[in-house]
Formats: sequence, structure tokens, C-alpha cells
Amino acid sequence: MRALIVTAVAAEADSVTAGLTPHPDPVTPEPRTLPGGYPIHRRDLPGLAADVLVGGVGPAAVAAATATALALADYSLVVSAGIGGGFAPAAPPGSLVVADALVAADLGADTPEGFLPVDALGFGRSVHLPPAELAARAAEATGALLAPVLTVSTVTGTAARAAELASRHPLAGAEAMEGFGVAEAAAAHGLPVLEIRAVSNPVGPRDRDAWRIEDALAALADGFRALGPVLVHWGEHHEQRQP
Repeated sequence: MRALIVTAVAAEADSVTAGLTPHPDPVTPEPRTLPGGYPIHRRDLPGLAADVLVGGVGPAAVAAATATALALADYSLVVSAGIGGGFAPAAPPGSLVVADALVAADLGADTPEGFLPVDALGFGRSVHLPPAELAARAAEATGALLAPVLTVSTVTGTAARAAELASRHPLAGAEAMEGFGVAEAAAAHGLPVLEIRAVSNPVGPRDRDAWRIEDALAALADGFRALGPVLVHWGEHHEQRQP
């Protein structure tokens, strides 16, 4: 199986690549560059060819990068991966969240009655669903919380905003800035999508000094060590079901 794994920044790509690197570690090849200047790393494991793309921050940037990569090669699965904020107490810093829904949490309209998602306005969509069996297996293998992951264009930095999101999405496990954009590009190519997030900070008042970014990046690498065999297994069964 060939999977495209999309990250926002180089540090996330390095963690994913480290998790997919067999031991003892070989020399990691330099990434190649796609049109548009997007770096992409290739890791080859038994049964899994993984391209790890650095797509940029935010849903628009990462959708453009993902669409570029998907136009240039054939893939079976697209994975959005990186760090993000976790909703307390279910997803503390250092933990992992696998999405059972990829939700565009701020795509819509404000009204006097409250926020309306774009699909409630009569056009577009605000949710993508990964293959349920794949998401469940990924969560089990990595020890992750299986829950919705919210995509936002502005990172939450206040208690009021955190409470608003939690009220509208009471089952949410994490927020990040790329998953829905990756999913939109994958859907345009008829491909399934998965999202996994390592939690660096609680969703809520912005306290940059309390963020545990290094712990989250280490958890992301550990997650991909466990996730690799799940992707291989899913790919084998998925390809067998193809006509």
C-alpha cells in the first residue's frame, strides 16, 4: 500500500518519519520537493510505502499541498498527522487522538441564534468520516482516544472559546488546523482519510510556556511506530476488496 501522510511543519514530518524508520536507523534520505516547493519524504517498509508531506499551516494551505501530491502519484490512503490541542480531561498533553470524524469547526456563519455550520446553510460540508474500522484499529494500536478532531483556522486561546467549541462538539478530543483541508483534497480524489494528533497543550487559555511540544512530537513518533502495521493490514484487506 502507498499512503500519503500530510503534516503542517517540518518538525512533525521528522517525527512521523522517525516513527516509520526501521531499526537500526538507516541514513534518512533528503526529501524531494514537489511543485509549489512542498518537501516530501519517502519511507519504504514491508507492505507500506509512505510519503510524508510538509504541507503548511491551516486548512487552505494544506489542502493545496495535498491536492498537488495526489495529482502526481497514486495512493490508497491519506493521513493527516501532527500535534494539536486536547480537550480536557479526555486528551491530556502527551496523549494521542485518532479522529472518528474530521470536523470543520469554524466553517459557517455566526447568527443571533449561534453558529451555523456550512452544511446547515445549504451548501458544502463540515464533516468527513474516516473508515470506521481503520480508525478504531489505529486508536487501539496506538493507545489513542477515538474522538472527533476539530479543524480551526484560529487556534483557541480563551476559556470562552474553548467552552463554545466544547458545547457545540461535546465529544471532541482535539483541535488542530489541517485535518479537514487534507480530507477535502482526499475526497476530491476519491480516497479515504485518517487523522492522528499528538496533544501538546490543553484547548483553552493560551499559555505558550506550558506547551509540551517535544513530548507531543515524541508521542507522534511512537504513534507511527504502532500505526505502521495497522496501515499495512488495512491496505492488504482494502486492496483485496477492490474489483
